[in-house]
Amino acid sequence: MNRIILISLFTLLTFHVMAQEKIVQTAGRTQLGEFAPKFAELNDDVLFGEAVWNDPTLSLHDRSMVTISILLGKGLVDSSFRSHLEMGKRHGITRQEIAALLTQAAFYAGWPNAWAGFRVAKEVWADSTDMATEKERFQQEMIFPIGEPNTAYAKYFIGNSYLAPVSREQVYISNVTFEPRCRNNWHIHKATKGGGQMLVGVAGRGWYQEEGKPAQEILPGTVIHIPANVKHWHGAAADSWFAHLAFEIPGENASNEWLEPVTDEEYDKLQK
Repeated sequence: MNRIILISLFTLLTFHVMAQEKIVQTAGRTQLGEFAPKFAELNDDVLFGEAVWNDPTLSLHDRSMVTISILLGKGLVDSSFRSHLEMGKRHGITRQEIAALLTQAAFYAGWPNAWAGFRVAKEVWADSTDMATEKERFQQEMIFPIGEPNTAYAKYFIGNSYLAPVSREQVYISNVTFEPRCRNNWHIHKATKGGGQMLVGVAGRGWYQEEGKPAQEILPGTVIHIPANVKHWHGAAADSWFAHLAFEIPGENASNEWLEPVTDEEYDKLQK
């Protein structure tokens, strides 16, 4: 039964990824339909149609990142650049991501181009300093709800987390969401037989680490098996929201032991 539930969840996750938003473009026909109908057709139906932008090989998020980089590299920081920034924001590019993109591109596209790009990006992402906006954007990335603030366990977390029950029958499953840099304390799922936990990455990027072992990156679809009686922690990357499903594995005499926080020094080593 547990295997059937897990397969069903993976099916939902895969469907969500495949069924990304489709772009419908009419700018070509609107602006050039009478003057250059063939160009308008190629723009609306080929470039922004099934052949390129709606090809599911790359996500709309990644296509926007690529396009913005190319426009910046060519020095085309004009109205089309702004339009692609606005489109990229709608496709989920965060303020942190666009800042990182422009910073890296500066070394290849030229410092003046990067400065010009930053001036436009600051205007486009002017309202993204509000964490609520970032939370709403992240919710659009996943099929499971973010849920409510995880107040019951807040004392065992650094930063803000959210909890949404997914199942309370047969298998206890929760969707746990972490704001950037949020992580839980070191802890142990104790049991004399069975027990432990399983994590499945849902959206964003995060970390899992067992005591004495290197940290593992968690991405959507990553499965982490946590044996009982093993000291560990998990949480978001510094530059990303993160959500995972937490499966509680039934066991005898099961309990959780919460331990010391993950220090900034320990955590920051993972970001380098």
